[in-house]
Amino acid sequence: MKKYNMLWTLLFLGSTAQAQDWPEVKPEARPGSRWWWLGSAVDQKNLSYNLKKYGTAGLGSLEITPIYGVQGNEQNDIDFLSPKWMEMLEYTEAEAQKNGISIDMNTGTGWPFGGPEVTIGEAATKAIFESYLINGGKDVSLDICITDPKEKKRQEGIAKLSRLMAYDGKGKCLDLTSKVNEGKLTWKAPAGEWQLIALFEGKTLQKVKRAAPGGEGYVMDHLNPKAVKNYFAKFDQAFKKSQTDWPRSFFNDSYEVYGADWTPGLLEEFAKRRGYRLEEHFPEFLDETRPETSRRILSDYRETVSEMLIDNFTTQWTKWAHGHGSTTRNQAHGSPANLIDTYASVDIPECEGFGLTDFHIKGLRRDSLTRPNFSDISMLKYASSAAHISGKPYTSSETFTWLTDHFRTSLSQCKPDMDLMFVSGVNHMFFHGTPYSPQEAAWPGWLFYATVNMSPTNSIWRDAPAFFNYITRCQSFLQMGQPDNDFLVYLPIYDMWNDLPGRMVAFDIHKMDQYAPKFIKTIQTIIQGGYDVDYISDAFIRTTRYEDGQLVTSGGTRYKALVVPAARLMPATTLKKLISLAREGATVAFVEQYPEDVPGYSQLRQNRKAFSAVCADLPQADSFDKTQCFDFGKGRIIIGSDYHQVLDATGTPAEEIKTRYGLQFIRRTNPDGHHYFVSCLQKQDVNGWATLNVADTAAMLFDPMTGEKGMAQTRTKDGKLQVRLQLKSGESLIVQTFREKPEGQSAWKYGSEQAYSLSLDHGWKLAFTESHPSIEGEFDIDTPMSWTEIDHPNATINMGTARYTVTIDMPQLKADDWILDLGDVRESARVRINGHEAGTVWAVPFRLKIGKWLKPGKNTLEVEVTNLPSNRIADMDRKGEQWRIFKEINMVKLNYEKGDYSHLQPMPAGLNSCVKLIPVNYDKL
Repeated sequence: MKKYNMLWTLLFLGSTAQAQDWPEVKPEARPGSRWWWLGSAVDQKNLSYNLKKYGTAGLGSLEITPIYGVQGNEQNDIDFLSPKWMEMLEYTEAEAQKNGISIDMNTGTGWPFGGPEVTIGEAATKAIFESYLINGGKDVSLDICITDPKEKKRQEGIAKLSRLMAYDGKGKCLDLTSKVNEGKLTWKAPAGEWQLIALFEGKTLQKVKRAAPGGEGYVMDHLNPKAVKNYFAKFDQAFKKSQTDWPRSFFNDSYEVYGADWTPGLLEEFAKRRGYRLEEHFPEFLDETRPETSRRILSDYRETVSEMLIDNFTTQWTKWAHGHGSTTRNQAHGSPANLIDTYASVDIPECEGFGLTDFHIKGLRRDSLTRPNFSDISMLKYASSAAHISGKPYTSSETFTWLTDHFRTSLSQCKPDMDLMFVSGVNHMFFHGTPYSPQEAAWPGWLFYATVNMSPTNSIWRDAPAFFNYITRCQSFLQMGQPDNDFLVYLPIYDMWNDLPGRMVAFDIHKMDQYAPKFIKTIQTIIQGGYDVDYISDAFIRTTRYEDGQLVTSGGTRYKALVVPAARLMPATTLKKLISLAREGATVAFVEQYPEDVPGYSQLRQNRKAFSAVCADLPQADSFDKTQCFDFGKGRIIIGSDYHQVLDATGTPAEEIKTRYGLQFIRRTNPDGHHYFVSCLQKQDVNGWATLNVADTAAMLFDPMTGEKGMAQTRTKDGKLQVRLQLKSGESLIVQTFREKPEGQSAWKYGSEQAYSLSLDHGWKLAFTESHPSIEGEFDIDTPMSWTEIDHPNATINMGTARYTVTIDMPQLKADDWILDLGDVRESARVRINGHEAGTVWAVPFRLKIGKWLKPGKNTLEVEVTNLPSNRIADMDRKGEQWRIFKEINMVKLNYEKGDYSHLQPMPAGLNSCVKLIPVNYDKL
């Protein structure tokens, strides 16, 4: 435990360190990546090569996930956790340390957890029910078996009869299980009509998805504590035998245990947790018409499965990792459990972006081959909410899973969705993938089937260090201090468990718009209103306290009020706690209605009686049509149906950066004041004064794109701090506020662009510094243009970097600075002025301040633009070159379709519009 305790001590010490500069960069502030080991076919030479590339570019964390191998490379595959594999892990850890990289690893290969040591008895389990109708009053001899031929064959020798129950329809229930011998029921049935229901505990027979060599086998039963414990034993043995250091953290991917709705022992656990026996209510449990009793029993079943998953899997996994000095990082989505409590049961909750969000940012390239982002901010917030309310310092993200099709995603397309994750609370991001690829592998190297390929074999890697620096700067602030969201919002999990169809509900990101549309709209409405929120579960409400005018969760995070969003079902204990908090001084708001009833079937009469007694303490209101505030003990209860009015009634001002300017933001607190991450994820630019919802006296601005910083222009209005903000569409900024103004800081430069600009539309030359296939020579293009239009046979099929050069004759115009506006860049560019490195532009707006390098008279501007690999790969497909050399799923297209890219038209490359120099004058203070 020593390593674990030291790790978390350092995390919390680091989170409180302050500076009037960019915070000190910890490894966790640098971007991380899932490191795909194809076939685990790694070797020391190429591990060193790859790790040096990664470290030099700026990656700070790598999570090893072994998956399927490369065709024809079987002789180099290494079995997972074998002595050779552990030797490679030990070497990797040493080399990673040399390059400033921390090593994590998946607690398995592919996903979900499973492998060859998982016996059929401890594999993922499913319930199979069979029903029979008989007339009693006679001896019954009946075959009790699975009747579906296909399922019967699959389960032969595997499925076991767990219960055979008989029901007379009048409330009488008999357990006939002991009367079944070798599949035959022999029973003297009492008179009357009887329904018999048999429960077979079968197996899903799901195998590990995308398994690596040595990792193939059944998916384990995540609900079975013995199966989980036995699964981790193989890691104990491998690490003990090899004496390899345990990784910093273990990872678990999204819960994709399909159809596993049961486990041996579930009926016993259900009786212990819910207070009645589920098998005595199989007819109601299986009633697909879902009357009230059926829904209540189903809700109890779902709650039981949720608790068992948390207790038997995520909590046990985390305790096991802590025992070895490691932490856990987990994606709870896709599981049937309460997402808040599941995420909170691990060290680092991780959300997932899946698709590309269209923010309508000016100048941002659109691509026809994209998929919409399933993870809007309401979905992303489950992980960060759990981290915030439980006091966990990090929220992670699986970042950029399928933005566009392969070889077509630019850094500029990545930035807006990265910013979306930041404003949702992510502060320890991981790219979805960096495949290990040997240096000698032919291009495009070893690849993973899903985008985005964030690795040295991708042309975007050339300018990726600038993107990595941006992420590092943002996360250095976002890891500093503590969360400072306005409200807690109750997650109405019992409404979901009660109302959703089917048996087991998996809360995956692709279906949340169907499962929780009203809750999603609620969160979006609150955020659009200029507030920020964290979700809270019943369990965390029970441990929340009122202190010094605010609600304080068990993790020590503070909130101004708690909002209950139209929840119909709520345990009496939860409602009683809310009332108690209000009496102590808290503000609790009920929107649209008070909770109407208790959930579940267990002790329903007693629970309803307790619920009614609690409800009697609530302020009486005939209608929620208008917003009403009630003094309640030392606190307040607010009711109403309009979220804006209800939240306004809490006395919490909305942030003008959202309500007035439409900016996305997240706010954190620190010992000296507060800090905001602000992103202009919209079409409109912003230039104006914004009142901040903090009681501080001064502010500094930090540009995470360039590293610039300075004291902001501020003023006080009605006792509140106002800050002047200037943001172009697509830009972002960090605002740090102070209770006491820092000394010795230079002023932030606020610029006014002059109406006059210099168009650099003639005299350009073009030459390639790198091109595959090769393009030699220099081209007089005169006007900036896509290099796909030049007269060369390889121009439309190459991947590379081209240098655009022009001579600038500077006019005699006074200006404090000059902005170089490159317009439409495909896809990123490095700029030099008179031989000086002026910076890298990789996201819209493609602009740089270059005045300090310009001189009177003639100046040389060089712009090295790098394109995407799409044109090159399309040409390879047209030529029939076989680069798809990977096993299992190999390389699928967007939406998991098979096919190639031979039909794709050339994508523009290079400079695609007029380039301008814009004179800027700075405000004189």
